[in-house]
Amino acid sequence: MSTQDTKVLLINDIAGYGKVALSAMLPILSYKGFNLYNLPTAIVSNTLNYEKFRIEDTTEYIEETLKIWKELNFSFDVISTGFIFTKKQMEIISKFCEEQSKKGVFIFNDPIMADNGELYSGISPDTVDYMKNIISVSDVTMPNYTESCLLTKTKYKEGISTEEINSIINKIRELGAKSVIITSIPSVETKMVAGFDSKINEYFYLPYEEIPTYFPGTGDIFSSVIISETLEGKSLKVATEKAMKIVKEIVFQNKDQEDKKKGIHIEKYLNLFD
Repeated sequence: MSTQDTKVLLINDIAGYGKVALSAMLPILSYKGFNLYNLPTAIVSNTLNYEKFRIEDTTEYIEETLKIWKELNFSFDVISTGFIFTKKQMEIISKFCEEQSKKGVFIFNDPIMADNGELYSGISPDTVDYMKNIISVSDVTMPNYTESCLLTKTKYKEGISTEEINSIINKIRELGAKSVIITSIPSVETKMVAGFDSKINEYFYLPYEEIPTYFPGTGDIFSSVIISETLEGKSLKVATEKAMKIVKEIVFQNKDQEDKKKGIHIEKYLNLFD
């Protein structure tokens, strides 16, 4: 199937001001030529990094939209899930993903719930359990280290060994995920991205040097590259290497940007995704 024929549904929030979630993913995957559709889980005034924001809950919209799509016999080849705003949304979306997976739809999952050892503000601990339902039908799941600890009930700690990384990966696979990528791992010697590629039954470990700055939306850029490269036939390790390289380059080029809270003007860097 060609890129243009691949129908990709992105389930994530959208920000009016700032390049995160759908606002970051749509330009990248559109540039790569995918046939894109989207289902916003929340409409956000601006990135949550600012001191004020408004979040519009779209749960009812999601429920009605999926009913209409079913009546119209709309179908997708790929689904990518990101931020899910409410418990009811989680129930609706996890059921939808389960139904679609049984039809052969490829499921990517980025369980956006937590970072730096803590759940994001407003995220209930119940979300972790409901997220497991989506992970159970995921072909590729991409938690960060904090999220992977929460999902596997592993104590968060710095300086973990390769054996401990493998243990976490295996516990996520036991939840049902086929392939796994864990980002922002504080391993013994350096930060690391690690994973398991179910297609070739191999683990991989990719250390990196962290640039001491923060932009919201870099995880969405990372996910977009993984989706694109994987669907184009690359191995998970190769896709992850490219995602890490692109994110590092974009962050480095913008490290002196005055207002980092709005994320990165991704449209300026689309040539990097070729």
